[in-house]
Amino acid sequence: MFRLIAPRLVPAALLAFFVASPATAHITLETGSAAPGSYKAVLRVPHGCGTQATTGITVTIPEGVHSVKPQPKPGWTLATTVRPYQRAYTNHGREVRQGVQEIRWSGGSLPNEHYDEFVFIGQIDGSLASAGTVHFPVVQTCAGGEHRWTEIPVAGSQARLASPAPALRIVAAAAAAPAAVQAGALRIAQAWTRATPGGARVAGGYLTVTNTGSTPDRLVGGAAAFAERVEIHEMATQNGVMTMRPIAGGLTIAPGQTVELKPGGLHVMFMGLNRPLAEGQTVKVTLEFETAGKVEIDLAVGGLGARSAPAGEHHHH
Repeated sequence: MFRLIAPRLVPAALLAFFVASPATAHITLETGSAAPGSYKAVLRVPHGCGTQATTGITVTIPEGVHSVKPQPKPGWTLATTVRPYQRAYTNHGREVRQGVQEIRWSGGSLPNEHYDEFVFIGQIDGSLASAGTVHFPVVQTCAGGEHRWTEIPVAGSQARLASPAPALRIVAAAAAAPAAVQAGALRIAQAWTRATPGGARVAGGYLTVTNTGSTPDRLVGGAAAFAERVEIHEMATQNGVMTMRPIAGGLTIAPGQTVELKPGGLHVMFMGLNRPLAEGQTVKVTLEFETAGKVEIDLAVGGLGARSAPAGEHHHH
């Protein structure tokens, strides 16, 4: 249950900010966006063919995704098709000219009433940085036939596809965590925010503030070009009820104390967004302290729904 304490917040905007989109009945990728580099693909299979159990999954790897390795599944036979790439790629300093371009899991049985995942890892080449979206066509085999999740949208078309291929949106490389900022006795570090969906009117900002001095200071507000106003909020769950409200008088940082602003707790609230925040960006925010005054910092923009500051995963293969 979510109860809003701050009267100026709009519940619809908060829903867009805090609530994840509903699950789809299609076969999809668990992580629907990624930057060039290492990528772990998790194909989610939520149902069979009608009421029939799934007995096979075949996925085609798009050009530009290379050095692919599938994960075996107990009870399933794993096979791959290796073909030459259209061009040479580099993987950890080594040139690769061919690799897995089709993966087949077969011989198992996934009842329609159950859910499972099929996993592989690979490298997204930098040449896909401007591709927008790439697709992984999947053929789902069942006892009495198959379902082909292979439809790819025509550029510019808004038509709804009946059997869309799992899609991966290629995004800019994650922004590096901005350098810590020293303002008088205060040290501000690990500053970041989340990407926002189109139409969102609120966003959260997260950081740590350390007071190295001998007197307290207070974070009282701030300003950002992408928002109408900036407030300091606290969120807590009491008796199963989530509450959020501005902190009256600001947030005190005692001498020697490090205060962490993070998802689900204390945070900076950006109200009235005038543009979406895109993953991989860095945005500027001015924080206002009672003693240290106005301090400009950079916030790295992480993914939608991220729980921690942007950081790239690294897989060796």
